[in-house]
Amino acid sequence: MNGLFARTERLVGAEGLSRLQAARVILFGTGGVGSWCAEALIRSGIGHLTMVDPDDVDVTNINRQLPATTATVGQPKVEVLRKRLLEINPSADITALQERYEKGRDFGLGGYDIIIDAIDSLTDKMNLLLEASATPAEVFCSLGAACKTDPTKVRVAEFFSVRGCPLGAALRKKMRRENTLPSKPILAVYDEEVLPNLGPEQDPGPGKAVANGTFVHITGIFGFTLAGLVIRHILGTRP
Repeated sequence: MNGLFARTERLVGAEGLSRLQAARVILFGTGGVGSWCAEALIRSGIGHLTMVDPDDVDVTNINRQLPATTATVGQPKVEVLRKRLLEINPSADITALQERYEKGRDFGLGGYDIIIDAIDSLTDKMNLLLEASATPAEVFCSLGAACKTDPTKVRVAEFFSVRGCPLGAALRKKMRRENTLPSKPILAVYDEEVLPNLGPEQDPGPGKAVANGTFVHITGIFGFTLAGLVIRHILGTRP
C-alpha cells in the first residue's frame, strides 16, 4: 500500500499529501454530484470523510450516480459508497450517515475543515449553507446539474455572483425574502445551460419537487470540480 498515493505525492509533495490526509470533510448528498465528489476526494488522499444522505439506491439513479447499479438497488447510498471507498483506501476514516439534513439537527459542523453541499431540497440547501457559513469551515456548494449536456459550460463563482442558474436564483430569492444571508463567501459550481425535459414526467421521489433529466458526464464534472476546489483550498492554491 506504500504506493497508493505515490502519484499524488509526486505532484504535491509530502507536506501537501499530509495536509490532504489530515483534512476533515463532510459531504451532504451522495447522488449524481456528491458520489463522484466523494470518490475523487478519497482517491486524492483525503483521510477523513463523513457522508450524509437519507436515500436508498433507486433504479432511476443508475444513469448518473456512482453507487447505483442493478445489484445495489434498494441499498443505502452511503453504505454502498462507503464500501467502495474503503476498497480504494482501507486506511481512510469514512463515516456513512443515512440521515437527512434538516435545520436544527446537529451534525457537529464546527468539527470539520470543509463542508460540501450537494443536496437538492431548496429549504434544506438554504439552511445548510446558512449554518455551514457560520462555522470556521470552508464551504463549497453545487447548484443545479440537471437539464444540461454541454460540459464546457460548467463554471465556478461566488454564490451571489452566479447567473443563469434557476436553483441559484431561487436560493438567493428565498434568502432575501427571509432576510438571512450566508455569513461568508461560498464558492459554487454551476452551469448556465437549461434545456427542456422532452420525455414523460416521472415521480421525483420524497422531498423533491421535480425529476429533471440528467447525464452522468455533467453530474460527474460537477462532482470532480467540487473535489478540485476542496483540494486546492487544502493545499493553499485556491483561486
